[in-house]
Formats: sequence, C-alpha cells, structure tokens
Amino acid sequence: MNNQTTHTLFMVEPVAFAFNHQTAVNNFFQQNEPDTEIAIGQEAHKEFCRMTDTLRAQGVELIIEKDTLHPHTPDSIFPNNWISFHEDGRVALYPMYAENRRMERYNPILSTLADKGFSIRHVTDYSEFEKEGKFLEGTGSLVLDRTFLIAYAALSERTNEELTHRFCRDFGYEPVIFHAYQTVTGQRLPVYHTNVMMCVAENYAVICLDAIDSPWEREVVTHSLVRHSKEIIEISEKQMHRFAGNMLQVKTQRGQSLLVMSQSACDSLTDPQKNRLQAYNEIVSVDIPVIEKYGGGSVRCMIAEVFLPTHIR
Repeated sequence: MNNQTTHTLFMVEPVAFAFNHQTAVNNFFQQNEPDTEIAIGQEAHKEFCRMTDTLRAQGVELIIEKDTLHPHTPDSIFPNNWISFHEDGRVALYPMYAENRRMERYNPILSTLADKGFSIRHVTDYSEFEKEGKFLEGTGSLVLDRTFLIAYAALSERTNEELTHRFCRDFGYEPVIFHAYQTVTGQRLPVYHTNVMMCVAENYAVICLDAIDSPWEREVVTHSLVRHSKEIIEISEKQMHRFAGNMLQVKTQRGQSLLVMSQSACDSLTDPQKNRLQAYNEIVSVDIPVIEKYGGGSVRCMIAEVFLPTHIR
C-alpha cells in the first residue's frame, strides 16, 4: 500500500519572486499593489527561509534548488504545479497555463535526486499538451489520495478533464472530478486549483464543501472521502480565502505526522477545527503573507513531495 505522506520535500528557493500578471487572469487569490518587485522579492525570500528553517527544525528533510535570474520565473516558488514524484519511481511533468511558468521545468531537480540516490524509473511528460491549450498543473490541479489511488480534481482553465483522465490511466488512479467556485465581485467563478479548497491527509480531509455548488457533485466527493476512511473537516469559503484549504500533511524523519499551513490559515481556524486536526497531528504554521498576497498560493503550493524509492542513502 502506498504512503500518503513523506518526510522528503522538494522546494525552490526564489531569487526574483513577483506578482505574475499571466496567472492573475484566473487566480483570484492574487492581489497586486504598487510595491517594487525588488522589495516583494526580498520579503518573499525571507518568508521562504522562515518556512524552510521551521520545517528543518521539526525534522523534515528538504531538498532545495535555487532559482536563477534567467529565465525570469516569478512563480518558481510553487514547484508542485509542474512536477510530481511517485513511489514506483515514476515522475510526471505537467503542462502549465502561464507561458512564463513553463520555463520552471528547466530546474535540475531530477539530476540532483539521482545524485542523492533516488531511483527514477520513468518520466511521463505531459507538457506537449500546452500546444493544444490543455493544462494540468500537478498537485495543484490533482489532490491525490495516494493510499487509495484517488485523484480529486476541480475543473478549471488549469485543470483539463481529458488530461485528468489520462493521468489517472497512466498512474493507476480513480478520478473524482467536480467543479469548485468562489465568489468574486458577486460572481461565482472557478477556483483555479483544487489544492486551495481541499487537502487529503492519511485519516482526514480538510475541504470547503461550500465551494462545490452542485449538490450531486458535493455528494460524490463526500461519498468518496468517507468511503476511503477520511474524516471530513469542513472549512468555510471565507477560511478558504485565508488559505485554510492549502495545507499539507508531512512526516518528520522520526515518523511523526505534521500538518503544515500558513499562519493566515491557522488563524482562520476555529478552536473545534484545530482540536480535530490536532487529534491526528501537530499543527505547524509559518507566516508568509507576501507570498500569499502576490503569488496567490500558500504553503502546500511551495512543496513537491518526494516519494521516489532509493538505491542507497
């Protein structure tokens, strides 16, 4: 049976983080103000270091690649959108909506992992679908129940239904496909990534069911979670906008379970919600307001989990 969590995480250290106008067209979590890009980038780097220091202090293993100034990739801090790693030694590379995010795949992480003794059996590259205007942005688009091989996917411009089915056929997952919305200036518009409205852990799921407007689709998602032994911990749409859905359960190298989230997400939770989560794992929060504001993503988006087997360690 596959593990749901890992103690090895891949992250990208930013060198020129900035508001990305190409992603802002359908990421309604992003905000922009007339601050200088240099100031934004410097503060984002401090927040990144705060997060990596926090995770290492907890005993989580980090593999970090530093971004480069050229090509300019303002969202490189969010690697989970372009790559995923799997226990059978396979790696997936994904087609990205924004043209300036496609260059993030130049990252040398595969060579680094091979040098560290990780076994990469095969790379499945879906990036060619960018030419057809079809996108699937990794574990932003796909929230994976790796134990029971279920892929939850909220359709949007960045989460193509055909590619969701193709990934599931290729990697042996069962798709649970639905639509999720958020209210933006009085309109119900698609949530850009599934992982901002739900998180699947070993024994529970945090999810904004209010974002699923269709009662039938809400029942399908709920039934799947319950059928696969997940306690459902609901969050509100207001909490979702504070990134309370963008959490990730990880392991320390000693095997302890942690739930990593932003300080904004943590502050939005009620005491009963925190108590339910703490029954399963310790909550670890980190303050990353600049990354959340200008990037429109949070803690989970900054992490690509490494599940690859190893030759030697």
